[in-house]
Amino acid sequence: MERILVSACLLGRRVRYDGGAKPVGDEVVARWRSEGRVVVFCPEVSGGLPVPRSAAEIVGGDGDGVLDGVARVLTESGEDVSRQFVLGARLALDAARAAGVRVALLKESSPSCGSLRVYDGRFAGTRVPGHGVTTALLRRAGVRVFGEGQVAEAAACLRELETPG
Repeated sequence: MERILVSACLLGRRVRYDGGAKPVGDEVVARWRSEGRVVVFCPEVSGGLPVPRSAAEIVGGDGDGVLDGVARVLTESGEDVSRQFVLGARLALDAARAAGVRVALLKESSPSCGSLRVYDGRFAGTRVPGHGVTTALLRRAGVRVFGEGQVAEAAACLRELETPG
């Protein structure tokens, strides 16, 4: 049975920067949990950031740029938290590898977990196409990453991986 890495905030854990959660109320996710498929992870907390914490955005690119050292993750006050984001991404990859995970369902628009878009780094609420640091590292390792609006696609991917032949 395939396992799936899921952002802790999507499962109701209060780990977001503002101390909140963003639970995804989907029957498929509930079934995955009851089947023991879910590996719960928050890369930002695992990387050493507190709850609550200052909001952060990627400046100068997206998650790939942060991994490559050409972009940074900054708080609105200008604190560079790139190191914590990269560490959290590495720990997420370690957790995924340890559990044999090949699919992830992560929080869209997050500087860690965004898979389709992230905030533009100006702290104005504007999202742009791109992905977060954890998503970038997971994808580099061959993990398929989906946002919380793509549960059906993630489920289809899991079914495909479990189909013999």
